[in-house]
Amino acid sequence: MSSRHSRRDFLVTTGISCCAVLAGGRRTWAAPGQKMRLGLVTYLWGRNWDLPTLIANCERSGMEGVELRTQHAHKVEPTLSAEERLEVRKRFADSPVVLVGLGTNQDYHHPDPAVLRKSIEDTKAFIKLSHDVGGSGVKVKPNDLPKDVPQEKTITQIGEALNEVAAFGAEYGQRIRLEVHGGCAPLPIIKRIMNVATHPNVGVCWNSNAEDLQGEGLEHNFRLVKDRLGDTVHVRELNLGDYPYQKLMELLVGMDYAGWILLECRTNPPDRVVAMKEQREVWRGMMATAQAAAGK
Repeated sequence: MSSRHSRRDFLVTTGISCCAVLAGGRRTWAAPGQKMRLGLVTYLWGRNWDLPTLIANCERSGMEGVELRTQHAHKVEPTLSAEERLEVRKRFADSPVVLVGLGTNQDYHHPDPAVLRKSIEDTKAFIKLSHDVGGSGVKVKPNDLPKDVPQEKTITQIGEALNEVAAFGAEYGQRIRLEVHGGCAPLPIIKRIMNVATHPNVGVCWNSNAEDLQGEGLEHNFRLVKDRLGDTVHVRELNLGDYPYQKLMELLVGMDYAGWILLECRTNPPDRVVAMKEQREVWRGMMATAQAAAGK
């Protein structure tokens, strides 16, 4: 490599890592975590909205993106025709709301090889769908450790299945997001799965579970998967319960996380759009506190 290219690459890398931008002729520096964005998972709050209503409500509430759950009223499913897929893609293209991806129930712990194979193939169908409608990835689950099967065998099976769907997803530009879920929710188990699932197109979808606080606590468990954290984090209502969301935001800001924080809320407020706006304000406050702490 020539010295000219070496110097150019150094300057480019340095500029990116420092996040330097010019504003009004003055050099400013982006705060850590500034690339994080807030969106919605259509778990409960969006489950019965058709697609036009869902997009409109995300716009009204300031949700920047959305992960569409399967089997909900928006009906973005692998059964859609080519024409219907183009219509979904156009609806998001015409909106400021980003289609983050699809949330599936596909999982890979099944002892029955036929059931496992079906889940893998169904995942591939969702990958194609997400590509066609303009998403960037597909959420999957590990999801359990059957008692009559050696634990390591199941962990290896899950990891190998993830490698297969990740390779397939890479061909379509779709990330595989492994939700920390079910009997595999303890982070030491997720880490063991990810030690097998070495394909770089697999990332961990942090899910804000009670298991995150077990053992040596949140910070320790976060570090177990920090290097494999994907581009989505699921949270519940940020101002309810005793989950340490402020600390989680500080950990994410501390690593300058650039992914999506997706609300997977569980309550039943009288006005969900108002509730989404409220959650956005809570998140903004948490982010300001986390960024201030990072700047000390």
